[in-house]
Amino acid sequence: MRFSVTQRILGLLIISFSITLLPPLCLSLWYQDDGYAAFVIAFCVMSSIGIMLWFPAREAKKELHLHDGFLITAIFWTVLSIVGALPFLFLAHIENSPNLTIAQAVFESVSGFTTTGATVIKNIEGLPKSILYYRQQLQWLGGLGIIVLAVAVLPMLGIGGMQLYRAETPGPMRDEKFTPRLENTAKTLLYIYIVLTISCALAYWVAGMSLFDAIGHSYSTVATGGFSTYDKSLGHFNSPVIEIIAMVFIILGSLNFTVHFVAWHKSDLRYYWRDVQGRVFIYIILFLIVITVVTLMLHSEDTKHHNFWSALRYGSFEVISIISSTGYAIDDFSAWPLFLPILILGSGFIGGCVGSTAGGFRVIRFILLYKQAAREIMRLIHPNAVIMVKIDNKKVPDNVSQAMWGFTFLYMFSYVFLSMLFMATGKDYLTSFSAVAATLNMTGPGLGDVTSHYGEIGTGGLWILSFTMLLARLEIFTLLVLLTPAFWRR
Repeated sequence: MRFSVTQRILGLLIISFSITLLPPLCLSLWYQDDGYAAFVIAFCVMSSIGIMLWFPAREAKKELHLHDGFLITAIFWTVLSIVGALPFLFLAHIENSPNLTIAQAVFESVSGFTTTGATVIKNIEGLPKSILYYRQQLQWLGGLGIIVLAVAVLPMLGIGGMQLYRAETPGPMRDEKFTPRLENTAKTLLYIYIVLTISCALAYWVAGMSLFDAIGHSYSTVATGGFSTYDKSLGHFNSPVIEIIAMVFIILGSLNFTVHFVAWHKSDLRYYWRDVQGRVFIYIILFLIVITVVTLMLHSEDTKHHNFWSALRYGSFEVISIISSTGYAIDDFSAWPLFLPILILGSGFIGGCVGSTAGGFRVIRFILLYKQAAREIMRLIHPNAVIMVKIDNKKVPDNVSQAMWGFTFLYMFSYVFLSMLFMATGKDYLTSFSAVAATLNMTGPGLGDVTSHYGEIGTGGLWILSFTMLLARLEIFTLLVLLTPAFWRR
C-alpha cells in the first residue's frame, strides 16, 4: 500500500472537482443571487484541501495496484461527499434559505453524488438559482461515476486507470472494455453521456420548460438521479409530453452504456433488443405497469385514476421512475391502493442494467439468480447432467457466479442490518425499512416519514442513510473490503 500515491491522486481529484464550482459561481453572478459567497468560500476550501494533499506527495508517481484503486475510490467518494456539502452549509447565511446542520448538508451532498435524489430541503424553489443548479450538477457528475470520468485524464497525469475502473464497477461486467485503451473507454462513455444529456435538455426545452429547468432536469434525468428544481418534482409542470420525454431518457440512462456504444457505432438499433439484460428490463417494466394500471382503475379512491389513460399516465411514470432509481414524482404513490406502494418501492430493488447510471440490485444479477435456480432444479431431475449457466449464449464463469452469491448475501444482510440500526434511532418500522430501501437502491422517495423528503429524520438516522448511499454507490464490496484485516496486510 503506497499512501503517498493515494494522497497525490486524491489531491489532484479534489483540485479538479473544485473547478466544477465555477459554473454555479458564474450563475450566481448572472442572476445576482446570494449564493456567490458560498461558492467562493467552498472553492477556496476545496482547492486548499486538494493542494495540501497533493503538494507533499507530488513526486509519488508509481503505478497503481488494485488495493490502491479500492482505497482511492472509497476515500475519494467519502471526502468528496463531505467537501461537496460546503455550499449547503453556507445556505445559513442566505436570507430565506434553510439552516442545514452538518448531517443534513452531507446527506444532501451524498444524495446528489450517488444519484439517490433524496432531499432534506422542503422549500426547494426558494433556493438561489446557483444552488439549484449545483444540486442538479452533483447528480450529473455522479451519474456515470466520477472515477470513470476521471480515468480519461489520469493517464495524462502519469496514473494508470484500470485499477480505479475495476474498483468503481465491481459487477459481473466489470472487465469489459469496448475500446482498446481505458482512457478511450472513459472518453467514449463521457461522449455518450453528453449527447444524451444535450438531447434530453433540448427535448425538455421544446416541450415547454425554461432553459434553466431543461438543463437542470436533463442532468438528473440521464443520471437517473431525481433531483428537481421544484418541490413537486416533474409534477410541477403537469405536462404529459414532459413526462414522456422523462420516461424515454430515464430508460436510456438505465440501459447498459456498452449497448449504447455498439448500437451507435454500428448504426443498428437492433443491438438494444439483442441485449438480454435490456430485454428483461423492459419486460419487467411492462409487467409492473399492467399490474399498476389495472389496480388503480379498479381500486383507487381518486377518480382521476379510474380513466385508463390517466391510470396509464401516472402508473407508468411512477413505475419507470422508481425501478430505474430515478425518483421523480408526478403523484403520491404512497397513497395508492392495496399493495401498490410496496410493489413500486420494491421494484427499486431490481434496479436498472449493470453498466448504466441506475442503482438497485441490477437486472443482470436477477437473471443469473434465476438461471442458477433453474439449473439446480434440473439437476434434481437429472443428477448426472452437465448444465451450464449462460448469458447471451456465453458461459458464465464460476468466479462470477460465486461473486454474485457473495454480493447477494451482503446486499440482503446490509438491508436488514441497516434497517434495524435505523429503527434504533426511534423511527417506526415502515419509515425505517422504506428509508433504507430507498437509499440502498438509490431511488429517493420512500414511505412513512420519508415519502416526500427526509427533513424530519434526526442526525443519527441521516448519518446511517448517508453511509447506506455510499455503500450502494460503491456496490458494497468496494467499501466493505476496506473493513477486512486482510486488505491491510502487506
